Amino acid sequence: MSRPIRYVLSGCSGGGKSTLLQVLRRLGFPTFEEPGRRIVREEQEIRGSALPWVDPEAFAIKAIERSVDAFEQAASLDGPVFYDRSFIDAVSFVSSINGRLRAEHQRLIDTRRYANLVFLTPPWPEIFQNDAERQASFDTAVEEYERLELSFTEFGYDPIVLPKVSVEDRADFVLDLIFRRGETP
Repeated sequence: MSRPIRYVLSGCSGGGKSTLLQVLRRLGFPTFEEPGRRIVREEQEIRGSALPWVDPEAFAIKAIERSVDAFEQAASLDGPVFYDRSFIDAVSFVSSINGRLRAEHQRLIDTRRYANLVFLTPPWPEIFQNDAERQASFDTAVEEYERLELSFTEFGYDPIVLPKVSVEDRADFVLDLIFRRGETP
């Protein structure tokens, strides 16, 4: 029996992750949407406070929980599976808030591994847009990108920066790289 190979799309907010995920889904690959956007929508609906601009730590903890759930949901899948963000993103965020990595988050990183290749969307001001769910500035998104690139490297992953090309070309780039390298977790 085969197992899932879990690929993370991470990087700069507004860099095209969700659009790339949609293309990969249309090509028939299992995908998991970004938990942060769902959390923001839900919190806004109930007028909750677990929002990145109100209570960033509560938001990050919810994002970790949702990302772990998505990780577990893929256990019965086979082959490449793509995630728009991961628990690594949320752990990196909460660690930046607290100034340290919690022991339970280190255990999570050690026991649940994504594929070694992590695809990062770089800062791309020409496509960056704010909306009701993304209220951070472009400068904040760039800081996030730099933190994530460092975090994935520190946690033993191989971050690959996606080219600033059409979404179809990005999908081809990702698929060519994973199938050419025969990536396994």
